[in-house]
Amino acid sequence: MHIRRREFLASIPPVVAAATLPATARAQAATAAPGSEAEKLNQALDWAYDALIREDPEFATALGLDKGDNVAAKSRLADRSPAGIKRQQGLYRDGLTKLKAIDADKLTGMDRINYDTFRGPWETYVQAYDRFNYGTHSWPEPHPVTQLSGTYRSIPDFLINQHSIAGQADADAYLARCADFAAQIDNETGRMQAEHAAGVIPPDFVIDRTLQQYERIVAPRPEANGLTTNLAEKAKEAGIAGDWTARGTAVVRDRIYPAMQRQIAELRKVRARATHDGGVWRLPDGAAYYDYALAYATTTTMSADEIHKLGLERIAELTARADAIFREQGMTKGTVAQRLLAIGKDPRYIYPNTDAGKAKLIAELNLQMVEMQKRLPEMFGRLPKAMVEIRRVPPEIEAGATGGYYQSPALDGSRPGAYYINLRDTAENPRWSLPTLTYHEATPGHHHQIALAQEATGIPPLRRLPAYSVYTEGWGLYAEQLADEMGAYAQDPLGRLGYLQSYLFRAARLVVDTGLHHQRWSREKAIAYMNDTLGTPEPSNVTEVERYCVWPGQATSYMVGQTRWVALREKARKSLGERFDIRGFHDTALAAGAMPVSVLETVIDRWVEARKQA
Repeated sequence: MHIRRREFLASIPPVVAAATLPATARAQAATAAPGSEAEKLNQALDWAYDALIREDPEFATALGLDKGDNVAAKSRLADRSPAGIKRQQGLYRDGLTKLKAIDADKLTGMDRINYDTFRGPWETYVQAYDRFNYGTHSWPEPHPVTQLSGTYRSIPDFLINQHSIAGQADADAYLARCADFAAQIDNETGRMQAEHAAGVIPPDFVIDRTLQQYERIVAPRPEANGLTTNLAEKAKEAGIAGDWTARGTAVVRDRIYPAMQRQIAELRKVRARATHDGGVWRLPDGAAYYDYALAYATTTTMSADEIHKLGLERIAELTARADAIFREQGMTKGTVAQRLLAIGKDPRYIYPNTDAGKAKLIAELNLQMVEMQKRLPEMFGRLPKAMVEIRRVPPEIEAGATGGYYQSPALDGSRPGAYYINLRDTAENPRWSLPTLTYHEATPGHHHQIALAQEATGIPPLRRLPAYSVYTEGWGLYAEQLADEMGAYAQDPLGRLGYLQSYLFRAARLVVDTGLHHQRWSREKAIAYMNDTLGTPEPSNVTEVERYCVWPGQATSYMVGQTRWVALREKARKSLGERFDIRGFHDTALAAGAMPVSVLETVIDRWVEARKQA
């Protein structure tokens, strides 16, 4: 899983303009004494909150806040030009300057938590801006356009799934965004050309995969393009007069497709210069860039060697646990990976690879989610109000997409949360592997954590955003363990094997990501390691390895985060003994919003001391 548009300006839900903020969101500043360091902090965080939305109107749409005083955002996309990127980076520079002007020693309680949540990470970002002339636009991604990244694939998904049309103005705004889409593709192409000239070139297999995906995207005639048909359908449903098919066709034909062809031409042109090496070590200052990626992903000082070692240790532990379950079921032949692969291919557990089979798969996942929601009060005192749905990844992008991703609910209640599952081939998702995916993506995983953060009170609006992958993805993986602890697999040994395979998968990521980018593994060695360790189909492993090549470090955040969540829980349990309350632990950690793991430890330590004194 990954959260759409990864990390602070990449994966978080949108920030919103001051005019659209709920009253409770602005109440924070009023609680601080005039002229105090706490007031300065609140003002700095509110400034950052307001400034960020101006640079990314897509965020406003994502939470349904492109209305009222902020309706102009609905006609625009984020500016991906060099000037736009510089402005976004400037926000962090200015925000860090504001934080440095605050005397942190005079901050107490949640104010100090709020300060520490941003001070260290923002310093990491700014240092990267100063050092690297590539791959610092959002998440550490060295290449702006790949099989998983780029406007060409994100904006159609965004417009189709998130741009609402209720009247003429909304339809016109959709067309305006389509025109801007073409401009942003050209902006990215210009960035690609500059980076290619500087020697920052994607691996050959990444270019090939991207071009394959592009071929499917530009194949339909303009009138059959998803953007055109989506506009016409939404306009018809809203009862808006006019030939919207013709208007959409014109923009796709005259602007979008030509811009896409220019980007395709650049990829084909640079293909001859590409190498087959997938690690960022091959790039200018590549070793330092990977250190930056790991720091960004984990919010720790763990080295690549330490992360690699952690992965190997977890692999050994989890393999032994899976072997014990297999033996209990009378399955003893072959390695654990071979046995997992065998039951993964068993037709009894495979949904038909048809539209009907895929619809049945999603329906059953939704039922599993409903059953888990009934168990949540065992572990949580506070439950989110927002609902969540399970949907299919759009077929036009599923070939190169990840296994799943989560989309936050709209703040105004107009859209529920959703997790998208990739159904390019149902054989990649045998029935016994699916429950744990639901628990990770929906509840008690990403939806539970992110929706609660959005609904939180007592923290500034900026703190409600899932800005730290190690926290959010660590929680998602920890939620899989919670499901097991709640008895989800008590009568389902194969389901527990699916859970353990999920953990093996995240542990293998530690090994493979550091192997590729630090130990200079080849793509083929990484794929072979996944094949030999996980028992997942090779096509899935190929997709995963190629993901790590373009998103260095990101995949390490899951298991690093999960180990920290468990360590903090057990530390608190040991300290409190009978006074430990699992629901209080979870409610406290989730109510405080996303944060680096060191700050999370401070929050839990404070909770433990309060419990001791109660």
